[in-house]
Amino acid sequence: MNDKNPTHAPQPSTPISDRLRENGYWNPEWNSFTELDPVWTEKFLDMAMHPMTKGLIEPKVWEFISIAVDASCTHMYGPGTRRHIRRALELGATKEEIAAVLQGVSVLGLHANSMGAPMLLEEVARYEAQSAAARGDAASRD
Repeated sequence: MNDKNPTHAPQPSTPISDRLRENGYWNPEWNSFTELDPVWTEKFLDMAMHPMTKGLIEPKVWEFISIAVDASCTHMYGPGTRRHIRRALELGATKEEIAAVLQGVSVLGLHANSMGAPMLLEEVARYEAQSAAARGDAASRD
């Protein structure tokens, strides 16, 4: 038997992953990462969970932050949003507080307009100027 064969290597310790599975916070989409590299996944989860595990943010506030991240237009992760809404309710959040979090995060999409509208106006002005110049050149050749 070859002791260096990775198929016979002992399984690494994954207490954070195990705890997340037990309490229902495990995201099944992490299974592939765990299969490929359980040590990396454990380190990532340790880093991601650090603010919550330090206890500096109240659990309900942490759930509000998690709702905002999962519901954001850059993330849109429905299962996580539901899980964090349920947990926030269990921690005493009201539907009005959760609605306020969702309303607050909805402004993330506003940047598409605030960035895109000036570009649109600039490009329309540029296009119109080029079109007018082209019409002027064509008229002068006639």
